[in-house]
Amino acid sequence: MRFTQVDVFTDELMYGNPVAVVHDADALSDDQMAAFARWTNLSETTFLLAPTDPAADYRLRIFTTYAELPFAGHPTLGSARAWLFAGGTPRRAGEIVQECGVGLVRVRDGDGRLAFAAPPLRRAGPVEEVDIAQVAESLGIPHADVVGAQWADNGPGWVAVLLRSAEAVLAIEPRGFGDIDKVGVVGPYPPGGPADVEVRAFFPSGEDPVTGSLNAAIAQWLIGSGLATDSYTASQGTRLGRHGRVHVERVGDDIWVGGDTVVGISGTVALPAPGR
Repeated sequence: MRFTQVDVFTDELMYGNPVAVVHDADALSDDQMAAFARWTNLSETTFLLAPTDPAADYRLRIFTTYAELPFAGHPTLGSARAWLFAGGTPRRAGEIVQECGVGLVRVRDGDGRLAFAAPPLRRAGPVEEVDIAQVAESLGIPHADVVGAQWADNGPGWVAVLLRSAEAVLAIEPRGFGDIDKVGVVGPYPPGGPADVEVRAFFPSGEDPVTGSLNAAIAQWLIGSGLATDSYTASQGTRLGRHGRVHVERVGDDIWVGGDTVVGISGTVALPAPGR
């Protein structure tokens, strides 16, 4: 089967967030997909399949090393890049339509930079004080340092926390997580900084280098509440030695989340037969 590995939210290989993509994967079972995702040991592995919705260009299934996700951002952009790289042609010029667990997701191609339209949030709104206290303790910061917090769940289940500065975000040393185990943190840079905001994404097994779903949900919160302008750039992965850049833009009712993508590996993968 054709196989592609794409680095996402970077224009230089090894400085973004990689995703493994298996093409034409309709014959694979759920168990085969899950097993291969565990073997790649990346944050996500995806499988391109024929669409079931006539409006879609392809269907995508997204697996972490332990579960399937209905949606994730960097796998969406990386899989779209892999599909185009393999010769895929969208039904509408300049826009790809992906079918996945949350429904149809539009991906636009603007001068080589891909961007997806942020899907509706499954859960939004303020976080209760008792939960903010738990999140602050998990992050190893005083409760008073939290400027704001919102549920930001578009599939993975994020809680987003706003701090006063990018410096405060970069200083976080997490202590471990309890019931709320997917936490995104954002803080602004001063004028002239490397980006407008710094973002970090934490979950029980570690920190994600660059996270499309989280940045989409944060953008819906910050732009929707007037805490950010209609267009800004987020830096992520700094503490991990990455140089992720996420480009956010509101156009009409849509918030687009984009970034550069680099194909790093292209070839074939020989997956074992079911039951092996």
